[in-house]
Formats: sequence, structure tokens, C-alpha cells
Amino acid sequence: MNATQDSRSPRAVRISSAPEDLAGLGPLLECVGASVGDVPALLALAKDVGESAPKPGAGRTAFLWEILASVTAVDVAAGRILEPHLDAAAILAQAEGAQAAGVEGPGDVPDNFSDGIPFDDIPFDGTWGVFAAEAPGLTLEASDAGGRTLLHGSKPWCSIAAQLDHAVLTAQLAGGGRAAFAVDLHAAGVTFADPAWTSLGLREVPSGTVHFDAVPAVSLGAPGWYYQRPGFAWGGIGVAACWLGGAVAVARSYQDALLAAADRGREPDQLALAHLGEIDRTLAGLLGYFARTAPRIDCGELSGPGAWSEALRIRGSAAAAVERIQALVSQNLGPGPLAFDRRYGKRMADLSLYIRQHHAMRDDAKLGALTFTGDHPW
Repeated sequence: MNATQDSRSPRAVRISSAPEDLAGLGPLLECVGASVGDVPALLALAKDVGESAPKPGAGRTAFLWEILASVTAVDVAAGRILEPHLDAAAILAQAEGAQAAGVEGPGDVPDNFSDGIPFDDIPFDGTWGVFAAEAPGLTLEASDAGGRTLLHGSKPWCSIAAQLDHAVLTAQLAGGGRAAFAVDLHAAGVTFADPAWTSLGLREVPSGTVHFDAVPAVSLGAPGWYYQRPGFAWGGIGVAACWLGGAVAVARSYQDALLAAADRGREPDQLALAHLGEIDRTLAGLLGYFARTAPRIDCGELSGPGAWSEALRIRGSAAAAVERIQALVSQNLGPGPLAFDRRYGKRMADLSLYIRQHHAMRDDAKLGALTFTGDHPW
């Protein structure tokens, strides 16, 4: 890959928006490219983007996904930082909307939790994360203390928590079940364990355990609301949009390498072209899937039980596309760029770790269980 191609202006990933709308992403993508590896700068960009980015289901879901995909195509870690900030903003908006509509969630709020959501108590400014993962031996519990909700215990897989201001997280309830809460990560009683992050992928986005000792939190909906809301599925597709952006970036690097070789007199052979063709049809199909799904969300079609099935389909398709494209490109380009091209090597390592948020056959088993009950389009 020659220096001219490697340094050209970053390109947006188009799902369905008009080219002139995507052109407006140019300054953002230039800033992302200039901020690679600088987490405070990327968090500042995430905060800026969050002030104007559309919410899923509000009419411009495709553009939201294009922002996520385009940022990730510039730098996978940047997309990994941006996505949870935008997801947290969407969750808070959904919780506020549910309260305004008098819909708390699928279950009743326990007597020891307030009926309302005191959004005036939530500092919306600053940077946000979303921590919903769990791990054996670690439990985070929410309890009532004189009308206040307090968090006790530990939460695993909290990415760059020490550098964030706030988080939406899930916690166990004394009466059973889990619920979502908003928490100030600067509050007394919050401590951050050393993540001992040894990964070569997403090196600047370490995920570790956060400990909570009687930390005040704001309840976001009834038990189960976080998982039952359609926005849970929409947010899952947002992560897949980031994976899409990473796949596009790997594909572009492959095309650029073939063009650079052709400029030096080495035309691609049939195998290289066949793999480029497979990459093209894989990405074209995936882009079409996103383009069809976004308006279904915006018109309310994916607001019921079928939303999670569709999320599992599109996430599985995106993860498979990433792994296949990475394999094809690695086979064709060989060890050279992995050994000597810092940006290419970083992208491949970052993306390989990021897509492990997809649980492969376990997620397919969940989809199969839903399909078994008749939840499928065919």
C-alpha cells in the first residue's frame, strides 16, 4: 500500500443516505484519523457526536449506523469508544420516554424502588459507558436505603471505565431479576481494578472490573425493562454497524493493495480477483441488510418480540462477514502488512477482538430457539 493511498481522506460507509449527507461526516472522520490512540481526544469527539447524532428509531437510524460504521472504518478502537456513548444516550432517552408514556417495563417496580425516574438527578453531560456483562464470581446488587438506590459489588468488562464520567449498568435485585441504573463513576465508593489488559487488540480500550461500595444510582425502569425494550435489539445492531465498518476498512485495504501492486506492474491474478469478488458480494449483501432494516425500525415494525430475532440475524451476518473478509485478505496479502503496516495490523487485531462480542454458535442457538417457535420471515 503506497503512502498516497494510505494517507487519502477517510471515506464514509454508505448504507442508504444521500451522498451529500455523508459528505458532512468528513470533518469528523478527519478528526478521528488524527486522534487514533488518543483516548481523551476520542472521548471528546464521542461527546460532540452525541449532541447531534440521531437516536435509533427516530427516523434516521440508517444515518446513525453510517456514523458508527464510518468512524470504525477509520479506527476500530474509535468506533468501540463511540458506540457505547451513543447507546447510553439512547437508553436514557428511551427510559425517559417510557416514563412519560406511563410504561415502566414488563414488570412492576418493587415497593422499595421509586415509581418515577428522577431524570433531573442524572448529569447528562460528560462521557458514558454501558456495562451489562456478567462473569462468574462477580455480582453487582442494587438495594434500597431509605428511599435511595445503592449499588454494592463488582461489575466486570467495564471498558475504559476510569476515563468515563457516567455509566448505564445492570444490577441484580434483592427480589430477583435485573434492572438498569445510571451511575456517576466519580462518586465516592467507586474503585477501578487494574484490568491487567494484555491484548494486542483494542489496546487503548482495556476492560476491567469496577467495584461499588454503597454508590448511589438512579433506577431506569422496572425489572427486565432494559432487556425487553426494543432498543436493546436496536443497540445490538448498532454494534454490528461498527463491525460492518471494520469489514469495509479491511476490504478497502485489500483493494488498495491490489491497485498499488498493479501500479508497479503486478496485475492481480484470478484468485486475487475471485476473493475481491467474494468480498464485494459479501459486503453488498450486508449493506443491503442494514439498509432494509433501518426503515423497519423507524416505522415501528421492529418494536415487538421479533426485534431480537432480527438483531441476532444481522449481528451473526456481520460477524461472519468480518471473519470471512479477514481470512480472505490475510491469505492474499500474506504476513507483510501484518508485520510492517502498523495501521493494517492494528485494524486486524482490534477487529478480531471486537467481534468476539458476538457469541458465535451460542447466539445462533438463541436464534434457532426463536426460529423453532415460528419467529422467522420464511
